[in-house]
Amino acid sequence: MPNRILFLCTGNYYRSRFAEEFFNHHAARHRLDWVADSRGLALERGSFNIGPISHYTLEALKARGIRLREPLRMPKALCDEDLKQADRVIALKETEHRPLMREQFADWCDRVDYWEVHDLDGSTPAEAMGEIERRLTLMIDSLIGEEDDSG
Repeated sequence: MPNRILFLCTGNYYRSRFAEEFFNHHAARHRLDWVADSRGLALERGSFNIGPISHYTLEALKARGIRLREPLRMPKALCDEDLKQADRVIALKETEHRPLMREQFADWCDRVDYWEVHDLDGSTPAEAMGEIERRLTLMIDSLIGEEDDSG
């Protein structure tokens, strides 16, 4: 059974979905024993989220040659079982997501790695996706190194 990484954002519509798809694409390419999933901490705040996934995410993935699995799923809310099944959890914006984790999943709050990737109110899609890509590329390189060392 592969290791599981879970990406969190607010609506599971934009940043976390990009991280999930980007990670899975590259983990498969490198035959890493990891799989990613993503969830949202406050789906109700995404009143302008239309459809299953952000068009910014679709455009960014397409520009990187990453094809989405069909059918596209709708955003999913985080639950305890998601956290229990994950080997690593990353929330994409600490200032936004740590308070939500503290409110909803206090026991897990300090077990999450927090990044600081802004939503549309703080950066452009190109900046946000570029920062996620940069961080994930470093992570994937590290995982490749770990598997090479243990193999």
